[in-house]
Amino acid sequence: MAKKSILDKKSIEFLETYLNNAAPTGYEWNGQKLWMNYLKPYVDEFITDTYGTAVAVINPSAKYKVVIEGHADEISWYVNYISDNGLIYVIRNGGSDHQIAPSKIVNIHTKKGIVKGVFGWPAIHTRSKEREEPPKPDNIFIDCGCSTKKDVEALGVHVGCVITYPDEFHILNSDKFVCRALDNRMGGFMIAQVARLLHQNKKKLPFGLYITNSVQEEIGLRGAEMIAERIKPNAAIITDVTHDTTTPMIEKKREGHVELGAGPVVAYAPAVQQKLRDLITDTAETKKIPFQRAACSRATGTDTDAFAYSGMGVASALISLPLRYMHTTVEMVHREDVENVIRLIYETLLNIKGKETFSYFE
Repeated sequence: MAKKSILDKKSIEFLETYLNNAAPTGYEWNGQKLWMNYLKPYVDEFITDTYGTAVAVINPSAKYKVVIEGHADEISWYVNYISDNGLIYVIRNGGSDHQIAPSKIVNIHTKKGIVKGVFGWPAIHTRSKEREEPPKPDNIFIDCGCSTKKDVEALGVHVGCVITYPDEFHILNSDKFVCRALDNRMGGFMIAQVARLLHQNKKKLPFGLYITNSVQEEIGLRGAEMIAERIKPNAAIITDVTHDTTTPMIEKKREGHVELGAGPVVAYAPAVQQKLRDLITDTAETKKIPFQRAACSRATGTDTDAFAYSGMGVASALISLPLRYMHTTVEMVHREDVENVIRLIYETLLNIKGKETFSYFE
């Protein structure tokens, strides 16, 4: 018998609103306000910092502190140069993929509001058949319908304006969530659902829980670095996305085998504290939550690294959500994986006593 869904109508409505709001790296605050407003009934207080990281706290007076964390920002572009004939050239804000840009509609964020544009591209008829040039960071450009630089600037567009894609949330085949910025707005959504379940099930934790939505992960884990130093947790469980490797042109010998619908992915890496990770996998096995495993080399490439190596070291672990087409506008996850990540974090928290050192020498 299938498990009852833990995502109610209000949860899905929040997910859609949260995803459809743009939150590029460095400009996350409107999304953070939506996130905090959703969490308000389920937590005791909030912490925010200078750069926009938001933390919802349950049991803030407790000495022992546990973090569950996702990151709030999405990849984007910056206006870098405006040509005399009104075309806009860009640089990355995070790991934006230049190969998907041609023919995409964009939103240019200005003080006057959103200015629409398109990533133009030479028609197939005009391109060289012998030596076709692919999209590259230095040849993609945005056309916002202006013929001069002055016309572009009159719209409020200037160097430094941030650019996002307007693609919005939808569901494919009843159980696949599709949108830009699932990386890693899904993390913020899932940890919010953990807080909701704790509240609705009237669970009292023997520790302080710091539900953390960090900024600026996409340009180097910066928000997590800052907030880890402020919270100084005893343990941290991070959730982010990882690659489904079952689609074409992905080498499994290099990337490993991970697939949509097969469950959360538990990471093995130097930054992952093995006793905390074992608590997670033991919980999954006891509660019959399906999960997968993934090996990372020197680093996880997620906020796990920032928390693990903060202060004098924080016991940290990573639970990832399988995702297809990362850093495109059609990122895809499986609803069952989303629910099982939520279950796994929730059940693991219920197994933490608030006294663990996670020392290998005890």
